[in-house]
Amino acid sequence: MKNVLKYKTIGVLAVLLLTATSCEDFLHRPTEDSYTIDNFYQTEEQCFQAANVLYNSPWYDFQRGFLWIGDQLAGNIYTGTETIYQNFNLNSTNEDLVNASNSLWLVNGHCNAVIENIASKSGSGVSPEVKNTVTGEAMTFKALAYFYLARIWGAVPIIHSNTEIIGAGTATDLRRNNLEDVYEYIERTLLRAIELLPADNREGRINKYSAMGLLAKVYLTRSGLGMNGSRDQQYLDLAKQYAKTVIDEYPGTLEPVYSNLFRISTGNYNSENLISWRWTISNTWTSQNSIQSDVALNNFTGIAGDTWGSWRGVTIDLQNLFGEDALSPTRQNDDTRRKATMMMWNDHYDYFWRHVGGFTATMDNDNNVAGATFGVPTGAFMVKHIVGHYEGDHAAENGNLGQRMATDLATHILRLADVYLIYAEAILGNNESTTDTEALKYFNAVRQRAIPDADPVTSLTFETIFNERRKEFAIEGDNWYDYVRLSYYKPELARQWINQQERGSYEGDIYGYYKGEVDASEIAVNSFKVNITRDDFTLPFPDIDLSMNPNLSKEPVPFDFSTIPY
Repeated sequence: MKNVLKYKTIGVLAVLLLTATSCEDFLHRPTEDSYTIDNFYQTEEQCFQAANVLYNSPWYDFQRGFLWIGDQLAGNIYTGTETIYQNFNLNSTNEDLVNASNSLWLVNGHCNAVIENIASKSGSGVSPEVKNTVTGEAMTFKALAYFYLARIWGAVPIIHSNTEIIGAGTATDLRRNNLEDVYEYIERTLLRAIELLPADNREGRINKYSAMGLLAKVYLTRSGLGMNGSRDQQYLDLAKQYAKTVIDEYPGTLEPVYSNLFRISTGNYNSENLISWRWTISNTWTSQNSIQSDVALNNFTGIAGDTWGSWRGVTIDLQNLFGEDALSPTRQNDDTRRKATMMMWNDHYDYFWRHVGGFTATMDNDNNVAGATFGVPTGAFMVKHIVGHYEGDHAAENGNLGQRMATDLATHILRLADVYLIYAEAILGNNESTTDTEALKYFNAVRQRAIPDADPVTSLTFETIFNERRKEFAIEGDNWYDYVRLSYYKPELARQWINQQERGSYEGDIYGYYKGEVDASEIAVNSFKVNITRDDFTLPFPDIDLSMNPNLSKEPVPFDFSTIPY
């Protein structure tokens, strides 16, 4: 794999020295730069510092793939003439796909190195509890990286130890392992992490419940693997078991105000978030969150050339799911997730450009205080991942100025709301519907957080839960994997739901219509729908990976679990 060869070139020791010295602002990391591997892991603080990098830098090049794969393929994001993802025209040379592969394998390499160095290099003064905690953090992120790899590319090689592979000189000979074995490896890794992690870690860091919540999601996904029309009950039961443990024992709660989850001050360390990438603006490139630049309206941060998202936005299909119509003079604001997810004409946000009274989505010079450009022909723009003005909003949130392509906003990977819906779906299992009180309780907790006046739902179906998940996690890089999970055991239904989505745009001057210059009769939907096959649920390996290791194109083989200790 690409990163294996990278390690062969620069050496694992150099990589781990980077983990000890980069992104020094994150979690109070000091700036010492005179350490070697042999003298670094000597204190408990240094051991924690070694894992700090796992929360940001190796994931950096996955940021675009995270959103484009997770939401464009899912039918949530429209990108105009950039049609590769929304039209399923992906090929093995796609830059974002190449970067995603490199990033995820880099995460695996960093995690393996932290695990090995904690075991072999930590000083006598480091307590077993700290060794276990840091190792458990690395194992959880390792499992997370493999969970993405498995759901994006299917069968992939299991690299348990980079140093062993480098020492044996077999980096370019690796075969893919059976997808069933990849999931088994993910589960074993998380089970070991759960044994090692404390119930309460330092603020913002992974704890036992983080790993349990992720394991519940893995079990729910695996329940359909290799099945036909129904799911394996043993994995549904395990998903339910681990989700319920998190629900009963984890002290965190749902954030009452949904939009608060996506603000630095109220969301970065919110107890609802079980796993997050924790970005920081520092002198080390890759420590920061750059997603805002891809999705925010042009001119939205007050920094010239910082954002270019005016022709990217939210699909008509996702608007329809929320009951929205961009041509309607009224907005459906009963679901607070709608406005926190998509910005539509005349929407006002008091947390954007707050230093001048907030931002209203119009072209009126008195209200369009950012001088923003409105261009996407679906009539809706993305909101999540946006901080706003570099000083008026970013500095107001945490005291630090935003910078070009750089914010401190955390990216949430697993929230407690996800665990609630996993639990409800695991209870539903293979039934057509359920009135189970526990499933309804936690489903309604998520739904009524977003729609406080909504009547409780009294019966659940798979489609009801699926659609609720799409609204809850839209533009969070996750919805595509729900379709992948469904494709494992009901591929035709997954295809049907994707193929019926409206991925087109409005034809005509929709912004002229908003300004009263164009009649509604002059606006029409330029419909576009895809026709995907079963094969489209697995993405192509990047050419660069195939050229470095031609064995990736061969049939997968079993993994020998006797070669690892768990």
